[in-house]
Amino acid sequence: MSLPESSPFPLVGLKAVTNAQHEWVALAFDIAAGPDDALHALQAVFGYPDMQAALAPLDCIVTAPDLTVTDPAQLRSLPSNAIMFRVPLSACADAGLQKKCKQLAEQGYRLLVEGEGGIHAGQAGIRSMAFDCSTTVPSELAMLTMAGPHLALNVDTQARRDAAKAAGLTLFCGNHALHPEEDTNPSDGTSRKRLLALLGLLARDADSRELEILLKQDPALSYHLLKVVNSAAFALSSPIHSFGQAINVLGRRQLQRWLQLLLYARQQDDGSANPLLPLAAVRAAQMEALVKLRGGDRDQQDMAFVTGVFSLLDVLLEMPMTEIVGALSLDLDVVMALLDRAGPFGELLKVVEQDRPDSSALNDLELDHETWWRSLLQAYHWAIQVSRNL
Repeated sequence: MSLPESSPFPLVGLKAVTNAQHEWVALAFDIAAGPDDALHALQAVFGYPDMQAALAPLDCIVTAPDLTVTDPAQLRSLPSNAIMFRVPLSACADAGLQKKCKQLAEQGYRLLVEGEGGIHAGQAGIRSMAFDCSTTVPSELAMLTMAGPHLALNVDTQARRDAAKAAGLTLFCGNHALHPEEDTNPSDGTSRKRLLALLGLLARDADSRELEILLKQDPALSYHLLKVVNSAAFALSSPIHSFGQAINVLGRRQLQRWLQLLLYARQQDDGSANPLLPLAAVRAAQMEALVKLRGGDRDQQDMAFVTGVFSLLDVLLEMPMTEIVGALSLDLDVVMALLDRAGPFGELLKVVEQDRPDSSALNDLELDHETWWRSLLQAYHWAIQVSRNL
């Protein structure tokens, strides 16, 4: 059965924007709305209950509504301290649009021009650019004429991210985290085997003592687990120093969830954060939220969470998913989802993996736009908190 009519709420997609250390600093919004509806769509999204609190402290990068028909005064209801508006390159060349951009800047909005705006961008109060780096990078002159920060768009490989960074861009948006450079100096496989063993213990709900023994063999994982338990998220009166205490404080269900995420917490060779961690957190949390919003019970919610968090293990471990699944004792529905994107969790995972699914895909799953947005908001809120606590 499908939904009888489309939702009046706009269809929204989010994509993380990171700094040079792979830390999330902003979210790029993809809001489906025609030129005549763009302003109302923005107002609906940013007027949604608790929206700003859920995504704080990240900036929100959105495409400005058509300034030829929009008065800057109409945007005053939007939070100027949180929004960065992307404006078209054409706005820099027209005197009337320059004036409107300058009014937005005076209202506190930060503006990014889509391309090399040059001196005209400065005349419009624009200090930053958003540049499509899929095939090339901006010129040195463009980088010198604008203060920044500058956003590199469509950085879908590590090579493109490196090129954008070398050119002087400091913000990055794309799928590069899903396409890391191949490891030219692989380890002896001990760490990978330990991770798979830990995943196996979690999958079969092993005894806490077994988990503790394996955790002690992995200093990095042990450190992150104790850091989580002692973080502000748990607000304990006295610090936790042992794994047994940590397991007791978290409880079995939360322990499993944190450990599944902590697999991604290992730092990169350059000391920066692993960009896969918040992505795995988003997928897991949104899968769980969608199942819950559709009336799924606690066991179904847990399996949905596992599906989301495990969906990036092939990238993390640089192994085929068939080998990973073969080493674990997972529910059949989770296996079907991970291997073939099939079954009830597989259908959900397919839409969760997209930056912004189309309405027909949501309609097939009996999800309206507002339900999708609610699940997205919950997922990103949790991922932001996870990233700050690890």
